[in-house]
Amino acid sequence: MTVTTPLPLVYSCSGCSNVAQLANTLAVRLDRAGLAEMSCIAGVGGRVAALVKKANSGRPILAIDGCPMHCACACLAQHGVTPDVHITLSSYGLRKRYREDCSEDEIMALLEDMKAIIASDRMQLRAG
Repeated sequence: MTVTTPLPLVYSCSGCSNVAQLANTLAVRLDRAGLAEMSCIAGVGGRVAALVKKANSGRPILAIDGCPMHCACACLAQHGVTPDVHITLSSYGLRKRYREDCSEDEIMALLEDMKAIIASDRMQLRAG
């Protein structure tokens, strides 16, 4: 019998600024690469039962916020959930801007950082 370890969950801000959309892009790419399962932070904030249950499942969580408003983390906190790792992209020296996007070079550099975080001990399944 093969036992599969569930992927970590990734939640991201998806607001209207460049760093918010970068957070979303990073989460989508981690999901599509099969490194994490992206779940819906809007559903957690909106108290959708199935999504709140997933957030409370005990799986490791990476929360990616674009700016210090920490919207993704705040949605999780409504349900007593603290991410194992919380990233704020503006702390990487990116300036929050509206009506523009981050570059592909910025995306790729940060994606490598996110992959390293996913592979780290901080994102291992918690003992029940």
